[in-house]
Amino acid sequence: MKVYSGKSINGSVAVGKIFIYSKNSAAVKEKADDSALELSRYENASAAACEQLDELYQKALADAGVEAAGIFEFHRMMLEDDDYIDSVKEFISDNGYTAEMAVKSTGKKFAAMFAEMDDEYMRARSTDAKDVSDMLVSVLSGKSSRLNINEPVILAAEELTPGGAIQLDKSKLLGFVTDIGSDNSHTAILARSLDLPAVYDVKLPESCNGKMAILDGCKGELIIDPDSETLEKAKAILQKNEERRLQLHALKDLPAVTGDGRRIKLYANIAGPEDVADVLANGGEGVGLFRTEFLYMNNDDYPTEEEQFAAYKAVAEGMKGKEVIIRTLDIGADKQLDYMKMDNEVNPALGCRAIRICLTRPEIFRTQLRAILRASAYGNVSVMFPMIASLWEVREAKAMLEKCRQELLGEGIDIGCPRVGVMIETPAAVIISDMLAEEVDFFSIGTNDLTQYTLAADRQNPNLEKFVDTHNPAVLRMIRMTEENAHARGVSVAICGELGADMTLTEEFLAMGIDGLSVAPPKLLPLKEKVRSL
Repeated sequence: MKVYSGKSINGSVAVGKIFIYSKNSAAVKEKADDSALELSRYENASAAACEQLDELYQKALADAGVEAAGIFEFHRMMLEDDDYIDSVKEFISDNGYTAEMAVKSTGKKFAAMFAEMDDEYMRARSTDAKDVSDMLVSVLSGKSSRLNINEPVILAAEELTPGGAIQLDKSKLLGFVTDIGSDNSHTAILARSLDLPAVYDVKLPESCNGKMAILDGCKGELIIDPDSETLEKAKAILQKNEERRLQLHALKDLPAVTGDGRRIKLYANIAGPEDVADVLANGGEGVGLFRTEFLYMNNDDYPTEEEQFAAYKAVAEGMKGKEVIIRTLDIGADKQLDYMKMDNEVNPALGCRAIRICLTRPEIFRTQLRAILRASAYGNVSVMFPMIASLWEVREAKAMLEKCRQELLGEGIDIGCPRVGVMIETPAAVIISDMLAEEVDFFSIGTNDLTQYTLAADRQNPNLEKFVDTHNPAVLRMIRMTEENAHARGVSVAICGELGADMTLTEEFLAMGIDGLSVAPPKLLPLKEKVRSL
């Protein structure tokens, strides 16, 4: 028995065989005879790699959720980055390199650039540069990066390639072990998204491949060839974890009711139709936030009315009469789309985003509203407008919704009668929430942006982590003020930001009078247990 000590990324325990994954590091030809041909090969490979990344994005979205899918979105952005492209082309044109060598050299250059940065998060992006370049080289050489594993394993690697890992059947992954990593690495993101144990800073010799092991993500340990006593203890922990899972699953069809009989709505946040099964499996009472921007982000052009209608209808029907709150397009700030051709903004978080885009580009808004209204004939659909800061914005959005409703009725198309709500994400919306409540049926508090704008701290900036205090009294007072103004006018109010899953605040939110919480599907059952314990 040998114990390897590392650093924990994600807790829990796994027992199984080790599978050591080694990247294909075959030598590539350095010089080319025809630079024009190499440039063409590179451009074709880049287009093919972008298509592969789109497929990986969709699989990650279905298997591991939005955060894990963001890995592949970032990889595509790097592939399409002008500096990256220029570097590859310069290596081909100026150095006479083959496309493979140019890509490999660019990957090394960008990886070194990130690795030298002071910020830990940015240093972790060094792996992105290598992964993207490795993927391109694989496409150029016609070799697959897919891992072929036929049984459940603990996946070990020097650095884990997210593309290789996400292509595996989830049932074949027991946990992750890497030599290189960090809390911000893609191994960490995947492990937390898939809720698997993970440890980094562990270098395994090839001789460990295929051996039985225990991975303890809580202690940050990997035990190779455990003795019978140690193995039995680990299996006992696994049994306890399974009992815990079954205990939570038993709550699936029970209501979220406090000890004094107060009923709380527990909804789920989703990115598309593929998330519906997960919502129902975890006892979700509805969809509190359908992030429709992912329909746009995964397209090379604006999704058509028919494409949007199909997605909204699938969710409405899949939820079988349970409420589905569809948030209209929330693009801008940290979510940019090339085909929208947005102006460069000095401060995009305060720029043209969300409802501002919809109201200044009514043709985009009209297409989406028509699709939502059509889908409302197939289920319990509501519509919600994001990033509201003024009363006129709500009135103009409602007027556009009514215009679309009249158009569809005139065309003889069946529609429902969706409730209308707004996101409370700006201090302005909080302050005029009494006035907004006169215009809509419900509020949903987006605590991520509300925290950012209240504290004047960019939540995307890793250097400001200690300043973005979601428990700041100013944020909590904003939530309370919204609740008081909403309930005084008969409007329901829920929380759909990350704070909704923060169980250290659940009791306080319920004491405020919050009507519902909308969280990621895996958070539903633990949250229900918490509510029922109060």
